[in-house]
Amino acid sequence: MDRSAHHTGTAHGHAAHQAHAGHTGHQAGGVTWGAAAKATLHCLTGCAIGEILGMVIGTALMWENIETMILAIILAFVFGYSFTLFAVRKAGLDWKSAIKVALAADTASIAVMELVDNGIIALVPGAMDAQLSDTLFWTALLGGLAVAFVITTPVNKWMIGRGKGHAVVHAYH
Repeated sequence: MDRSAHHTGTAHGHAAHQAHAGHTGHQAGGVTWGAAAKATLHCLTGCAIGEILGMVIGTALMWENIETMILAIILAFVFGYSFTLFAVRKAGLDWKSAIKVALAADTASIAVMELVDNGIIALVPGAMDAQLSDTLFWTALLGGLAVAFVITTPVNKWMIGRGKGHAVVHAYH
C-alpha cells in the first residue's frame, strides 16, 4: 500500500513529514510565539476582510444591527476559510480534502476571533449604530480585530503545539 497516496501530486511522502516535523515552531510542544502569531495573522487577514466587508455592506444598506453582524460573521468565516482553502489547493489537495483541512485548521481560530471582535463592537457604546463616515465605526471595528489578534494568538499557540489548527495546514506548505 502506498502511504503517500493521500497527498495528491506532491512529494509529501513519509520522509517529507519526518523532515517537516523538525521545523521550529510547529512540532508538538515546541511551537514559538512567532509561529502562533504568524498563524493568527494569516487567519485574521481573511477574517478581517470578511468582517469589514460585512459591516460595511450591512451599514451601507442600513440593515439592523443583528443582520449586519450575522453577515459580517458569515463573511469572516468564508474569507478566513478561503485563504487556507486556496493555499492547500495550490499544494495539490483535491477540493474535498482541502475543505476538510481548512475546517480543521481555522474553525476554532475564526470562532474565537469573531466572538472577541463582535463582542467588543457590541459592547462599545454607539459602535453598532455608527455610520461608515464615523470614526467610532472604524475604531471599534479595527480595535476589536486588534484585541481579537492578541487573544487568539495564545489559542493558536496551544492548538499548534498539540498538532491542531494551523499545524494541520503546515503539512501542505
